[in-house]
Amino acid sequence: MECQKSKNLKNCGCTYPGCENKGLCCECLSYHLASKQLPGCCFPPEAEKTYDRSFKAFARAWKL
Repeated sequence: MECQKSKNLKNCGCTYPGCENKGLCCECLSYHLASKQLPGCCFPPEAEKTYDRSFKAFARAWKL
């Protein structure tokens, strides 16, 4: 499968300035899951800005 980075960047919600995986969804997902986290695109904008990617933060953000 060919990476569609330019298309992905239009929808990427990551605000972390130093992110090397911005627009590379498969790389981003692999990176965060390996750290027992979720990528920023799983969070609403206000929660994403905290950079807390934990599953607990996800549950709080969506009030699960």
